[in-house]
Amino acid sequence: MSGGEAHVENSIWMRAVLFGGVFVAIGLLAFATMGVGIANVKHVAYEDAIHEYEDAKYAYENAKANNASDAEIATLKATKEEAHHHEVEAHLSYLTWRTAGITILLMCFTYASFIGLGGFLNSVFPDDHGHGDHGYGGDDHEHHGSGSPIVFSLGIMLFLMGFPSFQATLGNMLSGVDANLGDLGLSMVGLLFVTAGVANWWREDLPFIGNNEQIATETDEWFAGEHIRKAGLWVFIMSEVMVFATFFSSYLRMRTEWCTEWQVRDGNENCAAVDTLTASDFLRPNGGTLDGLGGQGDFMTLLPGAINTFALIISSYTIVLALKTAKSKDWQAPTGVLGKIMPTKKAAIRNYLIATFLLGSMFIVLKLVEWSHLVAEGFTIGAAGTTGQAASIFYVATGAHGLHVFIGLLVMLYLIFKADTVGYDEKNGQGIEYFGLYWHFVDLAWVVIFPAFYLY
Repeated sequence: MSGGEAHVENSIWMRAVLFGGVFVAIGLLAFATMGVGIANVKHVAYEDAIHEYEDAKYAYENAKANNASDAEIATLKATKEEAHHHEVEAHLSYLTWRTAGITILLMCFTYASFIGLGGFLNSVFPDDHGHGDHGYGGDDHEHHGSGSPIVFSLGIMLFLMGFPSFQATLGNMLSGVDANLGDLGLSMVGLLFVTAGVANWWREDLPFIGNNEQIATETDEWFAGEHIRKAGLWVFIMSEVMVFATFFSSYLRMRTEWCTEWQVRDGNENCAAVDTLTASDFLRPNGGTLDGLGGQGDFMTLLPGAINTFALIISSYTIVLALKTAKSKDWQAPTGVLGKIMPTKKAAIRNYLIATFLLGSMFIVLKLVEWSHLVAEGFTIGAAGTTGQAASIFYVATGAHGLHVFIGLLVMLYLIFKADTVGYDEKNGQGIEYFGLYWHFVDLAWVVIFPAFYLY
């Protein structure tokens, strides 16, 4: 690489392939430990709880049929209800470990594919490919247009064009129905284009060490003098605010105009019956009940959402620490244990980014665990009118947010890779800053989602 940028050998990209292999190993280990080992133990306990409940239920019904005393029937009823509670707890415990293991496996395989395939594509190019007078730097020290956004957009278009067949085929495969694998073709081609576009962007950005950042030349006061990438990101965040505003407006309309269990309990005379149960009814302690649904919520069912709230808040702090370290001109290694973890500025930036990445990954795992509990308790989109529409709003809103978190994690993979290779400093640390703006928005969105969807 010439033109005043960092010199990047193609062999460096093979480190990305090695990262991919590490993710595969972690995913397999987590699945074997949590999704198979512990989950099988929990499943045995769940089956035992089912048998205990069936025995208690039989004894209770048999006592009623034989006209047993009221005291005996009351005792057997209490035993049956307690056995049912233990059955539910055992089922949710099994789902927790099984879902966590599968989620970590799928996430790690996605991480491995993303970083590994991108690294492999870049490693096979000639050493001078994309260098010289291309990309960020060049012999003339000027910026040039990149084809990565066009390739990436083409891939997204092809993926979405084939998505109906893609999701239908995957659904058939998961349910054991005969599936035509050819229906996956168009979407898979789209994903290959997406990967190629991202890999090319990585190759253009990795050597960039802060020289000749493009500046907006608007004559008005909005973005004049700002870096073009930063201005573009703010415009993107504005559009994202409008997207999430539609989710919140739908939820607020439901909670203010629909008849819900909490309105009945508070004596709303306009509510003759309970029309719907929300996610908070299933999650909070002593939640609403209707036809056996809800009412299972306790502190432990609300805990994943609470942990996720703190995880995202802390992750916003660690990304700020990474940026602060990169921008510091006189950084000194901390003393004590942190000094051993972060002996150099380069290691400190990388480790702060890794901490952010791990917290975000934990968010996704706990979110899927929470969803599995809600579905098991009957809070599904396809349910009857008591939960269907409320579930639709909840899963679409929290699912869209989770997707934004996961996309951020994929971008963070590259930030960690660059921090570990070329490195960040006060000249090129704006890459972390721009990503941090996006990550803070995701954090802020969740800080609003949690009290609205979980506590209200």
